[in-house]
Amino acid sequence: MIPIRDEIPTRRFPVVTISIIILNLVIQLYQTFLTGAAQNTFIYKWSFVPVEYTHAVHLPPEVALPLGITIFSSMFMHGGFFHVVFNMLFLWIFGSKIEDFYGPVKYTIFYFISGIAALALYTATAPNSNIPLLGASGAIAGLLGAYLVLYPNARIHTILFIFFFIQWVRIPAKILLGFWIAIQIISGFSGLFAGPAGGGGTAWFAHIGGFGFGYLYFKLTKKRPKIWGFWN
Repeated sequence: MIPIRDEIPTRRFPVVTISIIILNLVIQLYQTFLTGAAQNTFIYKWSFVPVEYTHAVHLPPEVALPLGITIFSSMFMHGGFFHVVFNMLFLWIFGSKIEDFYGPVKYTIFYFISGIAALALYTATAPNSNIPLLGASGAIAGLLGAYLVLYPNARIHTILFIFFFIQWVRIPAKILLGFWIAIQIISGFSGLFAGPAGGGGTAWFAHIGGFGFGYLYFKLTKKRPKIWGFWN
């Protein structure tokens, strides 16, 4: 399933969401033009590596960043074109609505705290991992959790793939996002002992950590916004 858009109107121009998208795309473009050792150095230098934090060590490259920097820089790096495109698609659809509800300042803070929560759970499940974690998906997962609380019945226009058939459908957010987080949980726990954070090259527990934080925070602190005269 690939979400394309939702039907929730917005009142504000999503300046923070668009800025984050542009920055991610620019960094990915720069990373694409790096080759060989230069690209590996860039990835290891700016990505989040759990063992560096759990053991207070620096892995190569020699010119390492102070601990704490990569917590944030890793949220703006991706493993390739499709990785960044799909992340930015989710960010645009769901993040713009959370920014509209929250305002740019609180939204920015919430975005980064969601990313930190994602890294924290990832590290808890793979404290000795020396594999670099990069991508905005943990922070974006926090936006998905918040969206599920705020707009559970919002219709998401989605491309649905069933074997060789492609269907355009309108799916309630609670079904789409419920299915998404279920896949993350099943994949994470089924592969927990197969490699760092679930194996397979995907940091499932980072997604779970970000989503769990966003969902629980909004569930405990925020009321749903009133849309079109009824509670959505």
